[in-house]
Amino acid sequence: MIRLEKRPQPSRGWTLATPVLAVIATMAAGGILFAFLGADPLVAIRTIFWDPLFNPQFAGFTRPQLLVKAGPLILIAIGLSIGFRAGIWNIGAEGQYIMGAVCGAAAGLAVYPSDSALVFPLMILAGALGGWAWAMIPAVLKVRFGTNEILVSLMLVYVAENILASVSSGLLRNPEGRGFPGSRNFRNWEAAHNAELIPGTGMHWGVVAAFIAVILAYVLMARHIQGFNIRLTGEAPRAARFAGVSPARIVLVCLGTAGVLAGLAGLFEVTGPAGQISIDFNSGYGFTAIIVAFLGRLHPVGILLAGLLMALTYIGGELAQLMLGLPGASIQLFQGMLLFFLLAMDVFTNYRLRLGRAEVA
Repeated sequence: MIRLEKRPQPSRGWTLATPVLAVIATMAAGGILFAFLGADPLVAIRTIFWDPLFNPQFAGFTRPQLLVKAGPLILIAIGLSIGFRAGIWNIGAEGQYIMGAVCGAAAGLAVYPSDSALVFPLMILAGALGGWAWAMIPAVLKVRFGTNEILVSLMLVYVAENILASVSSGLLRNPEGRGFPGSRNFRNWEAAHNAELIPGTGMHWGVVAAFIAVILAYVLMARHIQGFNIRLTGEAPRAARFAGVSPARIVLVCLGTAGVLAGLAGLFEVTGPAGQISIDFNSGYGFTAIIVAFLGRLHPVGILLAGLLMALTYIGGELAQLMLGLPGASIQLFQGMLLFFLLAMDVFTNYRLRLGRAEVA
């Protein structure tokens, strides 16, 4: 008889190994899925993970896209991971991402067509405040009324999507766009354009902000008393209260930080790769970042690597759809398998397999 036996303490070896094993298991299960869809599984896996980086036919275009896709994922995942470490489950980063983009774009368009050097900093500030304000709704409701932040933050995503649709067709619509929904294109407005800092690399201010967030998050969680309080709240809430840590303050800090970073990700995306506010601006980064956070073990460096890996599946998935005719839903399912296998294999971090009958006390 096979049974699970709880470990005295979590296994450090399994903690480090499960992300790698989850990726391998995802490749295996994904290969089976692609085979059922009529594609050669080895070719499909190679197209997703190898060709975007090393195939000379595509690499010149797809390599820079790695940073473009990874930037917002890493930025949002860093903010989420801080809350997750405290046991605060913010599932609404997608809404905070949207509101950051909307508020940042609105601030910029309010001063159009100014060519002042202050336009882009103003938009960055507005984007951060937009994401923060949207995250404060579940934070204040949780602190004041004890509501569930999972449900509130998730439901606010749909509110944000409707606001996005509304402003795309109304308040922020390009008056010179012949009635089509969507704002002015920021690529055509130098003062508000988040252009590549190094041509041909995909490196823009959003990517820089993501790298800075990784460094600051590491310092916060490893070297700062507030990081200790966050970890203590997540691991031992009663001990945290006895030590004088305010649960309300932790909730406000964690959700606020996540909102700021998600809002910044939205702002940098709308002024850079996306170029404009549109009805279909949101691309699921806020939800995918949850997978990135857990795949990176809620550690800043791990999130950096996981963000690059997930960005690779985005780019490789688009390539597989183009070259092999795979449906987009199969690529989304393939990405979702990463979290499924990670959570499944995480069981062995806290439990070990035993053969034989359980001892009866």
